[in-house]
Amino acid sequence: MIMLNAAVGLGILMQALVAFAQITVYYQQGQQPLASGTSSASSGNYTGAAAYNPTVLNPPAPPNPAIITNFAIQLQNGGTPGASIPQMGSFFGFSIETSVVNQVLGKNSSVLQVPFLNLMANLAQRVGRVNIRVGGNTQETAVLVPSTPDGKILEKDIANASNPTQTPPLIFTPDLIYMMGNISALVDIRWHLGIPFNDTSNFRLGIAEVGQAVLGDHLIGLQVGNEPDLYVAHGHRPSTYGPFDYTGEFSTLVAAVANDSNIPNKNLLIGPNIATGAWTPEMVWNTGFVDEFSTNLAFLAVEHYPTDNCFAQFGVGSPQDPQTLFPTYLNHGAGQAIVAPYLNSTAFAQTKGKQLLMFETNSASCGGFAGISDSFGAALWGLDYGMQMANSNFSGALFHVGGQSVFYNPFTPPPTNQSTFHQWTIGPIYYSALVMAEALGPTNSSQVLDLVANSNNTLTPAYAIYENGNPVRVLLFNYITDPSGANTITVNISIGGGQTGQANATPSQVQVKYLLAPSVSTKGNFTWAGQTFGANFESDGRPQGTLDVQTVQCDQTANICSISVPAPGVALVFLTNAALTEITNAAPSTTFSTTFLTKTGNTLTIDPSVLATSNGHAGMDANKDNLGSTSHGSVSAAEVTGRLEGGALVFSAIVFGAMMVGRGLVMW
Repeated sequence: MIMLNAAVGLGILMQALVAFAQITVYYQQGQQPLASGTSSASSGNYTGAAAYNPTVLNPPAPPNPAIITNFAIQLQNGGTPGASIPQMGSFFGFSIETSVVNQVLGKNSSVLQVPFLNLMANLAQRVGRVNIRVGGNTQETAVLVPSTPDGKILEKDIANASNPTQTPPLIFTPDLIYMMGNISALVDIRWHLGIPFNDTSNFRLGIAEVGQAVLGDHLIGLQVGNEPDLYVAHGHRPSTYGPFDYTGEFSTLVAAVANDSNIPNKNLLIGPNIATGAWTPEMVWNTGFVDEFSTNLAFLAVEHYPTDNCFAQFGVGSPQDPQTLFPTYLNHGAGQAIVAPYLNSTAFAQTKGKQLLMFETNSASCGGFAGISDSFGAALWGLDYGMQMANSNFSGALFHVGGQSVFYNPFTPPPTNQSTFHQWTIGPIYYSALVMAEALGPTNSSQVLDLVANSNNTLTPAYAIYENGNPVRVLLFNYITDPSGANTITVNISIGGGQTGQANATPSQVQVKYLLAPSVSTKGNFTWAGQTFGANFESDGRPQGTLDVQTVQCDQTANICSISVPAPGVALVFLTNAALTEITNAAPSTTFSTTFLTKTGNTLTIDPSVLATSNGHAGMDANKDNLGSTSHGSVSAAEVTGRLEGGALVFSAIVFGAMMVGRGLVMW
């Protein structure tokens, strides 16, 4: 792959196509614009990709009787009983389905997705690194091959898709792993991979061999079996298959890894990865699993979704009504209910010196729900749920990323046939990750405490984050939607004093960042500290807008800092200047630029309103009545403002001093 040079004087305007009611616009088949607003619409009338479904649900009415909107939070220095184990700032990561990595990460090791790099850099800049798992149902049948007939890094056999969720078998090449390595050379991403577990008589260990050789220390885990407690339901094991059978198969894999000299690190395995369907974690722990494989286990892991939308997507299970379900996500009890079955396991993991991960999760399996998973309410739910896991001594959580057919994506690249004029769509769960990264910070020593705020009112939860025993940040929620302002809450934070005899320690002022949207039903254009990633198809992965960090003066005489939280909204309160600067100064801010554009031959983007009212000939140049041409080279090169090299239009190139993981690199 040749490194491309920079072009001079090239300006490109890429915009979404919009249809106006006053005119008729004709689009090329397959190029119709997808909805990006928040207008209410029925999913039954929408036939496009789920990731851009325009359905907007009705927010729950404000509570009646009204909640207490003015309440106190008392914090103490010197340590607080009940706070979590120390947590890493990279607690909130992502799980990317193997079948879509060539859409999300890049085309191959030489062509990386710039918006993805920017999104990950946003998080790494705050907390140092990002943890990502590449896997899911599609890892189980994946086969590593030297090459594919068409040269792609990944091929799906759609015709032989299995499982109730229509999971296709995959083949992939080592270049997929090289692509991950090139990404880690630019942004500090640590990876989890999955060893295929569908054939335990002939384990395919190539992904572990190449993964360790290419990724080195950036490979931190190898998953063994994805949701084995669902194998029977999916037809992948006999009906008698149980936890002891999984433990036996795990033992067989451990032996295979031990005998493979191309896997130098034998201790990266992750199990049992159950979905808490037919099995509970305790059923696996009771087999002696952890003690038997302790030296091989890098992490313990489970996977869990609070409910499913499988009937609507695949015709299995029971029908669900999103409007009825919506309020169940909009309270503190939602995250607590998901975590409750695992409290025994988080305690058990600590006794064994292991970390327990929530290895795959999101708002609902089988893709989530239109109007819930893609709404501002999901941002509140995901953040509260993530903090509840940290409070309950999980050591990390990975929110799942699928393709165009799901509603819950933290981020979604545009469809391939629209990538020349559409940008990425950033979902609510990415905002959750961004806020949580700032709440935990980069010290990797933060302890989280659920404050049981406002007499444990589930609509106004709050968390305190401690470092070295002292409170440094407070995270405040308001799940209510009420534009009148009547349900805006005021939280009076005090440090020290109270009944403990501790001296007052409330600062003279604090800084506050807000996560805001007009309603829990809102889609897109949420703001975090005044900045946004826009609506559908509007983001290159960089936050847009002016940063807004508000300063609130405190009453040191009364020992109170009064913080308001709109309905709905989240406030992250930085109790010290150092608590804010350790976030903003954690690492240099890095963004990435496109180095070349694809599909430039015979390609033109025109405002559809101009196209609809023109005769197709004039108007291409304000000063000349030139005609365009579909034949390469038939228009004078003097008319071209950029230049073509190797079939690619050069655009703001970045040249790296060394080859990345043995491969050349360009980004798009």
